[in-house]
Amino acid sequence: MAAFKELVFSGVQPTGNLHLGNYLGAVRRFVALQEQYDCIYCVVDLHAITAELYQPELKSQIREVTAAFIAAGIDPKKHIIFNQSQVSGHAELAWIFNCVARLGWMNRMTQFKEKAGKDRENASLGLYAYPSLMAADILLYRATHVPVGEDQKQHLELTRDVAQKFNNDFAAPIAERGHADGFFPLTEPLIGGPAARVMSLRDGAKKMSKSDPSDFSRINLTDDGDAIAAKIRRAKTDPEALPSEEAGLAGRPEAENLVGIYAALSDRTKAEVLAEFGGAQFSAFKAALVDLSVDRLGPIGAEMKRLKADTTYIDGVLREGSERARAMADATIAEVKDIVGFVRG
Repeated sequence: MAAFKELVFSGVQPTGNLHLGNYLGAVRRFVALQEQYDCIYCVVDLHAITAELYQPELKSQIREVTAAFIAAGIDPKKHIIFNQSQVSGHAELAWIFNCVARLGWMNRMTQFKEKAGKDRENASLGLYAYPSLMAADILLYRATHVPVGEDQKQHLELTRDVAQKFNNDFAAPIAERGHADGFFPLTEPLIGGPAARVMSLRDGAKKMSKSDPSDFSRINLTDDGDAIAAKIRRAKTDPEALPSEEAGLAGRPEAENLVGIYAALSDRTKAEVLAEFGGAQFSAFKAALVDLSVDRLGPIGAEMKRLKADTTYIDGVLREGSERARAMADATIAEVKDIVGFVRG
């Protein structure tokens, strides 16, 4: 890894209704990582059309994710924020990687099976090849690190496989160009901290999701203080008091979820939260969680709404970010074409 400059890449799909799970599992981590790494944060709109091609609200949703990045604290001057479709190198490198990746690798991708469901024959080729495009997103910038949740670890492993196979298959031309350690890095995962996986407020066994028909199952980042408070007060719990130790959360998914959310928002461990609230009834704990959530999330939601309304500013951030990203991507694509053996005029 020493031959590669440390760089973080990650992306968020513009699918609308960003919620607390997106914030704790991804966006808040992006903010923290920018203090340690150079970062590229992408609104992955090419991925967004893999499952549903026509989306009338896509432009609005791209701007919403961008607004969330900035409102949460990502600095678009120091780091790069852009949307994927503005940099053609993503699609170009994805096609080359389609020829590097093996069908057997793609057939093992569990997310395709989950998203396609029983009607696999009707799924788009884009949904099937999604991991190849994800590999291109990361390796186009030769990123060394990617923050991932449990559901994306398999895709990052495929990214590493693609990088390794490319480096092996083209070892001679890569070495001739002076890349002693290969052209692409074997990107390392940055695994999340507390509450990286946030569950539904109505069912602790299900992940918090925008597709849940009940709006009370999630806290949207654009919810105001009153909405946040109402949703937490109505969150499903059990009749027992909170335990004093983490082991006492076993078999109590709703309790574990709320404790995890409190821990993440307060930058504490679950054990520390339980040391304070162990023995308390949920009515008291929920009141404290309301205060904490409104304090931490309310300003982000208000700033998101303000920024999203300023489309000139948001579009300017995306345009400037795409220009900076394109300069890096073009350099990678030029070398890849030479390595593969294409003739460039």
